[in-house]
Amino acid sequence: MDDTQERAFGFSGTWRDYAPIAFTNLLLTIVTLGIYRFWATTRTRHYLWSQTRFIDARLEWTGTGKELFVGFLMVLLLLLLPLILLQFAVPALILRGYGLLGGVLGIVLFAAFFYLGGLARYRALRYRLSRTWWHGIRGGSNDTGWSYGWSYMWKSFVGSLALGLLIPWSMMSLWDERWNRLSFGPFSFEAAGDHSKTFQRFLFFYLIPLIALILGIVAFFSGAGGSVSGGILVALMPVGFYAAFGVVALAYYSSFFREAVGGMSLSTLNFQFEARSKDWLLLILGDIGLVIVTLGIGSIFLSYRHWKFFITHLNATGEIDLNELTQSTAREPRQGEGLLDAFDIGAI
Repeated sequence: MDDTQERAFGFSGTWRDYAPIAFTNLLLTIVTLGIYRFWATTRTRHYLWSQTRFIDARLEWTGTGKELFVGFLMVLLLLLLPLILLQFAVPALILRGYGLLGGVLGIVLFAAFFYLGGLARYRALRYRLSRTWWHGIRGGSNDTGWSYGWSYMWKSFVGSLALGLLIPWSMMSLWDERWNRLSFGPFSFEAAGDHSKTFQRFLFFYLIPLIALILGIVAFFSGAGGSVSGGILVALMPVGFYAAFGVVALAYYSSFFREAVGGMSLSTLNFQFEARSKDWLLLILGDIGLVIVTLGIGSIFLSYRHWKFFITHLNATGEIDLNELTQSTAREPRQGEGLLDAFDIGAI
């Protein structure tokens, strides 16, 4: 596909068409005390994928609610013992005078949960690719992700060194490693994002607390709080700080996501993500406004909004020969995103 043709990705869904699915999902989730949410996620994905066009054909979601539910139950049982140990055994050891043993056990359990959190992110992405079909071809990987869990641990640790200045490297490196383990059909993804292009915005985000501290000190010693207007100004400073902190963080993530997606390719296709900071800000403000105005009910449309935003700003250039497409030989995982659901970090 080249630049003169129609955009590689397109989305034709509407919120009116999605509304019956969203409200039915909400009602059934409430009636079943939350159990139906796995099937609700599946119905949502069926709709969103079916309304998403890539080049000349629409995507198809082939996952099931049962897969997600079984995966969640399996992981819940796996995490039950560590949770009990963390909740009761560690405090009991400390109270009985075995502080060192209790501390070591607590650190080991924390490291285990951190490891599983990284594993969850990879396996959820692997599962979603394996259930995404295009022209009858699916994605996936034979890599189970156990080694990625270790990478997630040590790269996150290294990223926190130097007062957190290596976080951009850590984030980009982990993104690239996840995608470099995955494939679609006979082709492997290649990801080579450049973290240095995002560092300037991260540095600004990093310096916001220091700038706020300096402004606070200046306001204090200048006697700004001595007058009514000065007192109001000082009182509003925390609000201004959090607002500025959020906007700058969003600007950094916008830059990171553009560079991360822009560094990806699949065979002869090169991907781009074109949303700027303003687009992300409007998305977030729209989410907040929707939830507030509807007293929380509008949250059922957030997955629709986020998927539409993602597809609308995603593009690909290059050419692909459909005759070269063959079915993926990667094995299909039997369960869904149990780890991601257990850690409550799931997403569409």
